[in-house]
Amino acid sequence: MITEKDENKLRNIIIIGDRVLIKPKSPSEKTKSGLFLPPSVQEQEKIQSGYVMKVGPGYALPADDFDEVWKKDEEKVKYIPLQAREGDLAIFLQKSVYEIMYKDEQYYIVPQQAILMLERDPDLFD
Repeated sequence: MITEKDENKLRNIIIIGDRVLIKPKSPSEKTKSGLFLPPSVQEQEKIQSGYVMKVGPGYALPADDFDEVWKKDEEKVKYIPLQAREGDLAIFLQKSVYEIMYKDEQYYIVPQQAILMLERDPDLFD
């Protein structure tokens, strides 16, 4: 899950658009039958999982120039929010992932469309 240490590390990161920052879950090192898998096999899995650390604002809607002219320009942009929330366990397609290293930790930047399923703890946000 997300720890306070992780939140402090990622405090200055802003995710753009419909993307999600995911911390990969450590892959299983052996099969159900007990055979150990080398790292190259683990990385080639088509479906991966990890915890959502940060979420972008969503899909931008077209600007309406005549709506609420008193608002500042940066306030005029409206978004359709993403389904993913911080703390969710995400199951996603590996081929759509951009792998990054930030402060010596591995993260994935994943577009919302590559996420297949989310598992959410309902008590996490209460």
